[in-house]
Amino acid sequence: MESKLGIDFNKVAKGKLLAKKISDEVEEFASHYSTVTCERTICRLLGIDGVNQDDVPLPNVVVDYVKEKGLINDGIMFIMGNAVLQTEKSPMEIAQQIAERKLDITKLPQGDKQKARQSLQPYIDASVKRIIDRRRKREHYIDTIGEGPKPYLYIIVATGNIYEDVVQAQAGARQGADIIAVIRTTGQSLLDYVPYGATTEGFGGTFATQENFRIMRKALDEVGEEVGRYIRLCNYCSGLCMPEIAVMGALEGLDVMLNDALYGILFRDINMKRTLIDQFFSRVINGFAGVIINTGEDNYLTTADAFEQAHTVLASDFINEQLAFAAGMPEEQMGLGHAFEMDPQLEDGFLYELAQAQLIREIFPKAPIKYMPPTKFMTGNIFRGQIQDALFNQIGIMTHQGLQLLGMMTEAIHTPFMSDRYVSIENARYIFNNMRHFGDDIVFKENGIMQTRAKKVLDDAVDLLEKMQTEGLFSALEKGIFGDVKRPRDGGKGLGGVFEKSDNYYNPFIEIMKGKGGKE
Repeated sequence: MESKLGIDFNKVAKGKLLAKKISDEVEEFASHYSTVTCERTICRLLGIDGVNQDDVPLPNVVVDYVKEKGLINDGIMFIMGNAVLQTEKSPMEIAQQIAERKLDITKLPQGDKQKARQSLQPYIDASVKRIIDRRRKREHYIDTIGEGPKPYLYIIVATGNIYEDVVQAQAGARQGADIIAVIRTTGQSLLDYVPYGATTEGFGGTFATQENFRIMRKALDEVGEEVGRYIRLCNYCSGLCMPEIAVMGALEGLDVMLNDALYGILFRDINMKRTLIDQFFSRVINGFAGVIINTGEDNYLTTADAFEQAHTVLASDFINEQLAFAAGMPEEQMGLGHAFEMDPQLEDGFLYELAQAQLIREIFPKAPIKYMPPTKFMTGNIFRGQIQDALFNQIGIMTHQGLQLLGMMTEAIHTPFMSDRYVSIENARYIFNNMRHFGDDIVFKENGIMQTRAKKVLDDAVDLLEKMQTEGLFSALEKGIFGDVKRPRDGGKGLGGVFEKSDNYYNPFIEIMKGKGGKE
């Protein structure tokens, strides 16, 4: 493609090659390890769900039991396959008996390994079919009732009560929103289990549970049919349960999931080894289910200066893209992130923001880029806030962003009211309609402020990737390359849940799902 910014696409290719080398090193490490949440994900894919008498999720019960017995390195598929073969019970029945202390699957005699694998095939087929059916249902809706134009108008609900979230989500859809993100309750990313059932209490958001996903998906399907437009559902699978929540979303028909390779490391102090292993399996699942992932580069600019550190956002986008490719995910599902977060007092700040947005759009032309609104410099002055959001929306439509998370004029005051969302949607729809093809009709001055800025950001990003490729991603994270946040390689939360795979370990879901895109 021809670049409005005059960027050198050979340099872009170099950046992508460097990022691939970084990704390859991560995947080589991760291929030898698994985590307790990856194993719990496999449990869920085998049909294990529910809780024991103490409200502990059965996937946790099974995995913790095998781990306590010292056999976790063999993996759940190996252990459970033999248990199904020997007992002729389903994985769910076996999990219930483990919870009731009626069965010790680690002491069963080892049967024929091939027959043990075959015994799990009906359960594997059932979960894969369910995910394919959910994807087809989404595609059928889009083919029949259609969807809104890009950039999709993306809003949040965050009441803490899933039933109140439904009311607000349906109202937002009627007002014009295309994507509803249910904000997750504060701290859930640090829970090493997924709560069970519908929830009505949360702080700053609502618990991500499979039942909550089901309730909201049903509500959005209903309002989508009413307004004649498919409404996408977004939630979070980042954190200590990344692949588990990804599979729950796949089973219940989520469309968008917050899934970043580095966010949990930087902003939740989750161990980098744990996160980089978990993100691979979660992205394999999301890719298969047709889910758009949202990466979290925008968060770097809440802790680092958006003007000085813009190149770190681009470098992270390069890396997130290659890690997603490694998991078999197509570009069309990579909602790579960036944000409108420069100090509004910065002279020509709008030009720098426009250059950054156009740069990322040109480098990742097929990706549904996720553009985040101003938050860092929102003051509570709703009039200035409305102007900041309007400038953000102008850049969004001028540079053909994919997912436009709408800013709220009441940012920094309170969780948005439905009326606040209406004003934000009205702001975006007005600007998007009036400037729909503005970006197609303009050119950027050769060697002007925007071209010069874009070339510098690209140069700095490639230079950073060269340094990172030499020393590796783990070392770069220890040095605080992203967001000015330093994390120790063997520190953080969740390292105890990482284990090396034995020769008996296998996970057929990787082969079944990776790069298959929901196709049988």
